[in-house]
Amino acid sequence: MLVILQSILWAVFGTILYREKIVGENLPRLLGRTLYWLGVPLQIFFLARKSNFDGIIWLPPLMTIVVLIMGLVCAVLVVEIFKQLIFVVVTKLTPQNQLEGLLLSVGLSTSLSTRQLIDRATPKSNASTGSFILASILGNTGFIGLALVPPLVDSNYWSWIVLYGLAHNVLGSYGIGVLIADCYSYSESKNDWWIQLQNLLFLPSLWAFAYGYFSREISFPRIVETTISQGVLFVVPGAFILIGMQLSKLQKWQNLSSGILPTTIKMIVIPALAGLLFTLLGMSGDSRLALVLMSSMPTAFASIILAEEYNLDRQIAASSILLSTLALPIVIFIWLTIF
Repeated sequence: MLVILQSILWAVFGTILYREKIVGENLPRLLGRTLYWLGVPLQIFFLARKSNFDGIIWLPPLMTIVVLIMGLVCAVLVVEIFKQLIFVVVTKLTPQNQLEGLLLSVGLSTSLSTRQLIDRATPKSNASTGSFILASILGNTGFIGLALVPPLVDSNYWSWIVLYGLAHNVLGSYGIGVLIADCYSYSESKNDWWIQLQNLLFLPSLWAFAYGYFSREISFPRIVETTISQGVLFVVPGAFILIGMQLSKLQKWQNLSSGILPTTIKMIVIPALAGLLFTLLGMSGDSRLALVLMSSMPTAFASIILAEEYNLDRQIAASSILLSTLALPIVIFIWLTIF
C-alpha cells in the first residue's frame, strides 16, 4: 500500500506543479519524451536483466492477447446492449391506459437522471464507439504498470510483467488499437501499414528488452550498474508526475459520464474475467496476481493519441483516462485483497 500512496502523492504533486503554473507548459511533453525514450526503456532493461525467464515465458504474451480479445468482445457487447436498452426505454415504453400512464410518468420522473446518465454514457456514432472500445481495452502498462506492479509481486514474476507490458504495447496500442481506430475513423489521412510497422520496429522499449535479455550474463562495471539502478528510481516518480500533469490538462471535467462505462470495463470487468480465467487455468499466487494487476491498469494515453490521429471522440478518451486513473488505488486494493 505504501507504493500506491507514494504514486498518488507524486501524481498530486504533478497536478499542482502544472495547474499552479510552477513549471512551463512544455515540461509535460519534455518529461513524456524523456520517459518514452529513456526512462521506461531503462526500467525495462533493468527488469529484463534481473528477471528470471526460465519456464513458460510464452504465457504472459499469450494471456495479453486473450485479455485484449476478451476486452474487445466485452466492449462491443456493452455498446450494443446499452443501445438496445435506450431504444426500448425511449421508443417502446408507451402507456396503454391511464393507470399505466400515471405509473409510467412517476417512474420516468424519478429515473430521469439515470436515463440521462445512460444516454450520455452510450456511444452513438462511429467515432464515439471507436474511442469507447479503445478506452475499454488499452491499458497504461508502460508508465503506470511497469512502475507500480513490480514492487507488489515476487521478483520471480518481474519477467511476466515486462513481457505483458511489451506485448500489450506492441499488440494493443500498435496492433489492435490501430486497427480499431482505423475501422471507426472518419479521417481521410490514415497511416500506411509500413509506417506503422516502422514505428513498431523503432519502439524503444522493444530494443531495451532485447538488450537487457541478451546481456544478462554480461557483467557491467560497478559504476554502470549503480547508474542504471539509481536511474530506475527516478522513473516511477517521473511517470506519476507526468500522469498528474496530463490529468490537469484535461478539459470539461464536469462532463465525465462518457467515461464511466469504459472505466468500469477496463478496471473491473476485464480484470475480474481475467482473474477467473487464470484461476480456471490453474494459476495462483503472484503469477496470477501479476497478470491481473497488469490487466487492471487505467486507460492508456495511447487512446487519446489514436483519437487525435484518427479523428475519434476525444472526450470519451480523456474522461476514461481521468476516471480510471483516479480509481486505480481503490481497484489495486480490491485485486490485492481478492487475488
